[in-house]
Amino acid sequence: MRLGANLVYQGAGKLAQEAERLGYDLVLAAEGYRADAPSVLGLVAGQTERIGLASGIMQIPARPPGTAALTAATLDSLSGGRFRLGLGVSNPHVSDGWYGVRFDNPLARTREYVEIVRKAMQGGPVRYAGDHFALPAWGKEDAPLHLFTERPSTQIPLYLAGVGPKSLQLAGELADGWLSGFTTPEHVAKSIGQIRIGRDRAGLDLTGFEVVPFVAMQVAEDGADIASATDALRGHYLFLLGVGDPADNFYCGLARTMGFEQEIAEFREHLMSGDRRGAAAAIPLEFIDRTALIGPLGRIAERMQAFAEAGVTVLSIMVSANDTTLDGRLHILRKAAEALEMSGVADDSTVP
Repeated sequence: MRLGANLVYQGAGKLAQEAERLGYDLVLAAEGYRADAPSVLGLVAGQTERIGLASGIMQIPARPPGTAALTAATLDSLSGGRFRLGLGVSNPHVSDGWYGVRFDNPLARTREYVEIVRKAMQGGPVRYAGDHFALPAWGKEDAPLHLFTERPSTQIPLYLAGVGPKSLQLAGELADGWLSGFTTPEHVAKSIGQIRIGRDRAGLDLTGFEVVPFVAMQVAEDGADIASATDALRGHYLFLLGVGDPADNFYCGLARTMGFEQEIAEFREHLMSGDRRGAAAAIPLEFIDRTALIGPLGRIAERMQAFAEAGVTVLSIMVSANDTTLDGRLHILRKAAEALEMSGVADDSTVP
């Protein structure tokens, strides 16, 4: 198993440089309330030499597929062939509230979107007639989508985010990897079972397919207990669990499937009444502990072993989850590298 790091835009260059020095395989930039992914990755491409770069994720409702393909080709060229395109449908609230795009038929829309992006990145003019996307859409045939970006000849890997069984199967069928937020080793193993169905559908096996979950991490140092370490992550969990209405938030749904239905109902009650402090306190300690890396380095190393045994190929550390300072985030990167070496599951190429 290799390590990745989910960047934030503050100090992104220094974080990526340190991850590269430590032997990390990949750094990822997300799109959210604070930054877009391509801007951060363009900066990082110019400040690193070897480490892989990925959008984790670029949101499908945010840009037409032609723009996504052009952005991917540009970042791949700027980085010397190090870019990996991570895509996801976002969620109903962001799709509508940010981009004015209806969250309907997400699987069919994703399939068409990926087909157009792949055709464009392969070169040559693209004409497409689908149920959700059409190029050209209004009969103007003289200037079809056509990328002329000069870039390495290798195919740009494409990863898809997914939560439900059908989205996991689609990732297996269409993509080169799967990206995931809050998850556990047990959930990863079940998800790979669904991904395998999609791979079988495409006549492929799992060889070369990347499994990349994002995990928060908090080291319990100087005698700190697990509960105190877990509390340091509550703000991060509140932010992600609190996007939109918890009734249809994907991560709240995962918590329910893990047996925390009553606790998520309490969380929703606090959140919908405006009591964010109470909502944060209602997030079950066990849910945070099971979906993050928490404790002394030995305990974190054991959790890394479990993720590797479940089938994770790149475990990506969310450095923004618990510390807003650059030094704190650099500390987490270093401690994660130490824990991976202790775990005994590190790919040799990741050890400095």
